[in-house]
Amino acid sequence: MNFKLLMVFVDQDKTDVVLDASREAGATGATIIPSAQGRGLKLHPTFFGLEFLAARSVILIVVEARRSSEVLKAVTEAGGMDESLDTGIALELEVSQAFGLSEHIKALSKEHPVSKT
Repeated sequence: MNFKLLMVFVDQDKTDVVLDASREAGATGATIIPSAQGRGLKLHPTFFGLEFLAARSVILIVVEARRSSEVLKAVTEAGGMDESLDTGIALELEVSQAFGLSEHIKALSKEHPVSKT
């Protein structure tokens, strides 16, 4: 079975919305790395010239390859990724091997059969 890794970088206040959207679109779970920080296109200076780095979540979602486009679209919309420069990013990577997911896939296939269209 082929898998994809979706990496979603989003403000912490949008984490639950993104997780709910991923599950509704067919993901069986996710790993959340809270309080990540990073720099974007523009600096956000605050007092004393220090830069403000808002806390973000990194959400890692391993999904079947045939479901990845739908899940990626759902998390992108839920997180508002294309609304402005500061909303975060979502990306997809190939997974060469994955273990520990067979029972998840069986359960998901019963709940959300993939259409053959």
